[in-house]
Amino acid sequence: MATVITEKLSRLFINVQQVPQLLVSPSPSTVSSSEVPKVFWKPYIHTGYRPVQQTWRYYFSTLFQQHNEAINVWTHLVAALILLLRFQQLSQRVDFRQDLHAQPLLIIIAASITYLTFSTLAHLLQAKSEFWHYSFFFMDYVGVAIYQYGSALGHYYYTIEPSWHEKIKGFYMPAAILLAWLSCAGSCYAKYRYHQSAHLLSRLCQELPSGLAYVLDISPVVHRIYTAPPSERADPALLYHKCQVLFFLIGAFFFSHPYPEKWFPGKCHFFGQSHQIFHMCLVLCTLAQIEAVVLDYESRRQIYSTLQGDLAQNFSALCLFTVICSVLTAAYMARKVKNKLSFKEE
Repeated sequence: MATVITEKLSRLFINVQQVPQLLVSPSPSTVSSSEVPKVFWKPYIHTGYRPVQQTWRYYFSTLFQQHNEAINVWTHLVAALILLLRFQQLSQRVDFRQDLHAQPLLIIIAASITYLTFSTLAHLLQAKSEFWHYSFFFMDYVGVAIYQYGSALGHYYYTIEPSWHEKIKGFYMPAAILLAWLSCAGSCYAKYRYHQSAHLLSRLCQELPSGLAYVLDISPVVHRIYTAPPSERADPALLYHKCQVLFFLIGAFFFSHPYPEKWFPGKCHFFGQSHQIFHMCLVLCTLAQIEAVVLDYESRRQIYSTLQGDLAQNFSALCLFTVICSVLTAAYMARKVKNKLSFKEE
C-alpha cells in the first residue's frame, strides 16, 4: 500500500514539473541598466529594470510587482478608473446622445481616459523588446495628442468668454489640431532619433509643439481668470481651472528636469523619480480640468449655446481627423523603427 502511494506521489510530482514554465516558475527579478538595451535606460536610475524578451503574461503580471515603472503604471491606471466612474455618474444626468452641446464634454472625458489608458499600457508593456518599447510610447504620444485636442475643445466650447472668442475663433481650432498632431509627430521623431538623449533638438521636437499647444489651449482659461469680475471670482469652476493650471505647470517642471533622482543617483529606482511626480501632477490637472468643464457645461449654457450654435458635430469630426492623423503618424514611425532594428540585426 505504501509503495502504491509513493508511486502515485512520484507521478504527480513529475506531472507538475511538466506544467508549462510560465505557470510554475517565479517571475524574473528586476535587473540593472547594464542588462537591458540602452534605449531603456533612464537618467540616474541604475536598477529596477525588467528583463526583456519575457512573455506577455510576465509583463502584465508586473502590474503587481515592484519595478521602476510600477508607480507610473498605477498613477494613470487609477486615474483612468476614477474618470470611468465619473463618466458613469455624469451619464445619469447628462444626455450625451441627444444633447449636442454635451458632445464636447464627452470628447474631453473620452480623450482623458484614452491618454491615461495608453500611458498605462506603455509603461506596463514597453519592456518587452526594443520594438515594443518604441511602439507603445508612440501609442502613448497618440493619446497625448488626442488629449490635447480634447482640452482645447473643452476650453474653447465651454470656458471661453465672448470677447476672447471673437478674437481667436478664426484660427483657434485649426491651430489646436495642427499643434496636437505636431506634438505627436515631434515626440515620435524625438523618440526614434534621439532615444533618451537630452539633446537640444530632441527637447525642441518634443517640448516645443506641446508647449505651444498648451499656450493656445489654455488661453481661454487664463483670459477668463484674469477678466473675471469680483462677483465671479468665487465661482467653483474658476477655482478648478486655477488648480489645473497650477498642477500642469508643476508637472511640466518635473517632466523637463530629472529631480529628485539627480540629487540621489541610483536611489530612486522604485519611488521618487521626476516622471512619477509629473504623472501625479498631470492626473491632478486632468481631474481638476474635468470638474471645471463639467461645471461650465452646467452653468454657462446660455453663453456657449449662443457662441457655438450647432457646431458640436463639426468638432466631433475634427476630433476623428486628429485621431486618424496621429495614428497614421505613429504607425509610420513604428514601421521605421522595425526597419531600423532589422537592419541593425543584419
